[in-house]
Amino acid sequence: MAGEPIVLSVPLQSDLGRLALELRRRVFVDEQRVPLDIERDEHDAAATHVVALLEGNVAGVMRIVFLPQHAKFGRVAVDRAYRRRGIAQAMMQFAMALARERGETRFYLTSQLDKVALYEKLGFIAFGERFEEGGLPHRAMKTY
Repeated sequence: MAGEPIVLSVPLQSDLGRLALELRRRVFVDEQRVPLDIERDEHDAAATHVVALLEGNVAGVMRIVFLPQHAKFGRVAVDRAYRRRGIAQAMMQFAMALARERGETRFYLTSQLDKVALYEKLGFIAFGERFEEGGLPHRAMKTY
């Protein structure tokens, strides 16, 4: 098994940024059948995009949207070939540290129901009722 992923922030309009969007499309649109007009939104242009590189490939991607009320983490996707290797957790730890460096203390995300445990390990707490987003069940989560 390969070593630890290299996690870094990338401009959306870079080669790695384009590969990140392609990975998001494969995971969310092709695999999970999320409509493309929901997967891509107005926040992409201003978001901070994070990628995980492993074995020379873009293995994972996510974004941070800095809003007045909190830093919102989302669009966490890991290539099928690299799942169950801690890539999502590594990206989230990197993103949380990046947000803290900017002075953010309030973190928010919406998790697919089967991923809630991952975010709980990172200190997020689910709240509110279950809801559908992109045709999939989700829970809102935040840190206190």
